[in-house]
Amino acid sequence: MSTASRRVVITGAGLISPLGNSRQVLWEALQAGRSGVGPIRCLPSAALPFRCAAEAWDFQGKIDDFGDLSGEQKRTIRKGLKVMCREIQMGVASAQLALQDAHLRSGDYDVDRTGAVYGSDYIMTDPQEFTEGVRRCLDGDGHFDFSRWATEGLSQVTPLWLLKYLPNMPASHIAIYNDMRGPNNSITLREASSNLAVAEAYCTIQRGHADTMLAGATGTRLHPLRTVHTALQEEIAQGEDEPERLCRPFDRDRHGMVLGEGAAAIVMEALETARARGAAILGEVIGYGSSASMTPQGVANSRQSLQNVIVQALRKAGLKPSDVGHIHAHGLATRKDDIDEAAAIMAIFGDNGHKIPVTAAKSYFGNLGAAGGMVELIASLLALQDGSLFPIRNYETPDPACPIAAAQGTSTPAGTCFLNLSVTPHGQASAVLIRAA
Repeated sequence: MSTASRRVVITGAGLISPLGNSRQVLWEALQAGRSGVGPIRCLPSAALPFRCAAEAWDFQGKIDDFGDLSGEQKRTIRKGLKVMCREIQMGVASAQLALQDAHLRSGDYDVDRTGAVYGSDYIMTDPQEFTEGVRRCLDGDGHFDFSRWATEGLSQVTPLWLLKYLPNMPASHIAIYNDMRGPNNSITLREASSNLAVAEAYCTIQRGHADTMLAGATGTRLHPLRTVHTALQEEIAQGEDEPERLCRPFDRDRHGMVLGEGAAAIVMEALETARARGAAILGEVIGYGSSASMTPQGVANSRQSLQNVIVQALRKAGLKPSDVGHIHAHGLATRKDDIDEAAAIMAIFGDNGHKIPVTAAKSYFGNLGAAGGMVELIASLLALQDGSLFPIRNYETPDPACPIAAAQGTSTPAGTCFLNLSVTPHGQASAVLIRAA
């Protein structure tokens, strides 16, 4: 078949987030201005320099969190939960919810032409996995004796422990549980992963290697080790009196990101495949971009990489900057990152940069790691359907160094297409352009 002009549409969305676990609940929260940030419950926070985060409060890792499953799927997934850490559980759950939202069940699609691509952070092991093994190797003075590990310590580690943390396991589990025998891939590029998963799924369908792809991402910044790493290396908002006011993207008084967790997925189909089965079309993917940029000294050049991906996405879609209805910014709420992102937007959009509304859902739920871009994409997709954009929460005092047109109130038009931006601390940026159905 000729695939040069093959169009790719979105027909379903599922998520696990601090604002709820369905697109309907997510949209209600955004419209109501409800924050998902609260006191940390999943970690001992006494030794941390902050006390608040955005946990996926409603996700318990129980079979009911995976939606309406067939009897066989329930049995299989319930059995598999013991070899999934929380990140992988959230990823699989969001995928199942997306398939259900798209009204796709096993038998409804060509299994050989249906696949999955999933993004994630590098997934870290919980220290508890090794606690008993380490204890067995302590000498009389409480010092660890490595020479005893192979004979006394390793036997205390669950034999399948590694399967709980491999970043390719979300896509693997999803393919197995849903009999998807088509292309399967995993992407581990931190916050850039969501948009890049969408781009990979888009290209896979465009080049004719699949008709249907499930694209998703799962991530967390809440972990006994990862949280400490982040606290040592990045700027995190501190304070506990008003958790919902901590994350302030592009505001003059911003003082760091809020850490969170979540997962999200979308079902992507060739337009002719979606039409053939009478699927409801939520939007169409029309462009993407990927770029990494660093200085000769090895410092991330986020401004340049963001400019690159905006240009690439517009060129791929055949659009002018003035055609974009709104921009969903990465909006990390750190002092430097917001300035760099605003500069990249203004460099490409010029005078239109003062007119095209910019939103940032991180103001509601913080940095979800690899999953953030996908939850944000779904939020903007819902805004296109509603016609109105949700505002940046806590945006009260404009920062002259960030001269963007920040969305305020719920009456700002969402337009007919949006640009979704993400960038990592290492300068890897990604973008996706989506237009309304």
